[in-house]
Amino acid sequence: MSAPPEEFYSEERWQNWLDRIKDEDIDPENEDSARLLLNLQDDVAIAVAKIVTAYNDDDIDEETALGELTDIRETVLAEVEFEDEEKAMLIDGVQTSLLCVFYASEEYVAHGPAEDAEVEEYILEAQKAEAAEDLDSALGLVSAGGTRIIAGDELDMSVTEDMDYGLVTEWVNGLDSLQSAMSDPEVVEEEDK
Repeated sequence: MSAPPEEFYSEERWQNWLDRIKDEDIDPENEDSARLLLNLQDDVAIAVAKIVTAYNDDDIDEETALGELTDIRETVLAEVEFEDEEKAMLIDGVQTSLLCVFYASEEYVAHGPAEDAEVEEYILEAQKAEAAEDLDSALGLVSAGGTRIIAGDELDMSVTEDMDYGLVTEWVNGLDSLQSAMSDPEVVEEEDK
C-alpha cells in the first residue's frame, strides 16, 4: 500500500516554519528562540521517522520510502533566502544537523542498519575522520550510527561532551532529534493555536 503524496511532509509545512522564523525575533541565547529552532528540526525528524516506520511496517515499499525521503531532503536542504544573516545562519545550522538524518534514513532503507560497531563507536571514529579533514568518511560514519538508532539502539549524547564543536557534533545533534522521533513520533505543532 502506498502513502498518498505529502502525507509525511510538504513544502508548505517547511515554508510555514520558515515564515514563522522570519516573523519572530530570534535570539539563540533565548530559550523560546532555541525551542523554535529545535521544534523545526524535530518536526522534520518526526516526518523522517514516520517514513522509516511505515517502511519497517511494510506499509510502503523501499522505492516509495526512498522517494519520500528524497522529497523531504530536497525541500529541507534547499538554499533558504533570508535577509537577516543571523537567521540564515541558524537555519543553515538546522539543515546541517538534518543532513545526517536524511543520509542515515536513506542508508537504512536501502541497506539496513550498519553492523560493524555500536552507535558511539561510529561517532568517535567520525570525530577522528573530521579531525583528519575527511568529511565524507565522517558523514558516512555518523550516518552508519544513525542507522543503528533507527534499528533501536540508544545514542548516549555524552559521547559528544569532550568533542570540539564541528560538523560531527552538528550531525549528532540531528541524530538526537531522530532518536527522539523514533521513540515518540508526536507531531510538533507549527503554530501555537
